[in-house]
Amino acid sequence: MWVPGVGLLSRLMLSALTRAGRFCILKSGAVRLMDVPAGNRRGLSDYYPHLMPNVGFGKSSSRVYRCRSETKRYITSPRVAETLVRILRGKRKSCQLFLECNPGPGILTRALLESGAKVIALESDETFIPQLKSLGKKVNGRLEVVYCDFFKLDPRSRGILTPPIMTSDMLFQYLGIEAQPWSKGAPLKAIGILPPKNERSALWKLLHDLYSCTSIYKYGRLELNLFISEKECRKIMANPQNPSLYQALSVLCQIACGIKLLHTESCLSFGTYTANGQLAKQKHRESLEQNLCFIQLTPHRNLFAGTLTPFNYDVFFHMLRQCFMKRNAKLIDHLHSLSPIDAMHILKQIKKNKDVKVIDMYPEDFQHLFETIECSKDDNYKWLYDDFMEDVII
Repeated sequence: MWVPGVGLLSRLMLSALTRAGRFCILKSGAVRLMDVPAGNRRGLSDYYPHLMPNVGFGKSSSRVYRCRSETKRYITSPRVAETLVRILRGKRKSCQLFLECNPGPGILTRALLESGAKVIALESDETFIPQLKSLGKKVNGRLEVVYCDFFKLDPRSRGILTPPIMTSDMLFQYLGIEAQPWSKGAPLKAIGILPPKNERSALWKLLHDLYSCTSIYKYGRLELNLFISEKECRKIMANPQNPSLYQALSVLCQIACGIKLLHTESCLSFGTYTANGQLAKQKHRESLEQNLCFIQLTPHRNLFAGTLTPFNYDVFFHMLRQCFMKRNAKLIDHLHSLSPIDAMHILKQIKKNKDVKVIDMYPEDFQHLFETIECSKDDNYKWLYDDFMEDVII
């Protein structure tokens, strides 16, 4: 049985294998299906993710959390909150469970509760905790408030963690949420606004967690409903028809998830709070003219039905980043530095001509390319692997 988080080599350990020289050849990757005992070769559609041991809260931390120094957007318009509830709830009257990330003043929280939903509010700013807890006392247990930063769950740095920094295991076990098999639907829906100053970093971390079935994705195919800048939204939804926006991030998002644009809203409908808890004024004309897009990211049920697994996803990341470093180059030129397998043979297998460019490849073409190399029987060695792969997340 495949167990995310157990027996997986970390990216640092993998990259350590390449230290002897610039290039290193790995036999079909560091950890693959062929390396797993035959009795354990089961699809991810019927496995239950393993929960790592708890790391207790501590009184001190090697990390100093400064939530007030970070800019966060909050929903401050009741109209926007009501619109989102209509989109997410529709005509449902059942008590759906929502994980709301940084609800702030609780405008959306109230709207969700009024619709009959149950809400777990993860708030990283202590300023808003008392009023959220006060609201919770009025709704008969349908609101749970936790001092937690969703976008900083499972930090990569080691040491004792103190709220609002914590691990997903701490959070989900505290809430009594059990892991669900990948084949089932989402255990709950998360709602939030990506941090405006590091949207890209947050997206890369979420993708790493998704492809490796770690962090929140150890508990199943968690559905994310996020506000993101219009610029980044256009990038993750781009394809060869939008060459200036198309990039590795576009491919990874579209291969991993079903992406829906649910709503577009002006930045004027959101508020930013200062360190003393006061609503700040918008400063720049450029930010006033920008829109935020409300998108839904639902992990594909069949993401790991083929050759791609949590054991080799890092090679897939590497392949894409290597290709998009020279996006206008011919694919065949990249293949020579990616794999020792004959490039013309690979192109023939994926039914592409020798002049096809990286920018002409759709997300499903890149997945087909990866699977073709992984399944090749022409050579014992599949990939050329270098130090570039060490930093998957940028």
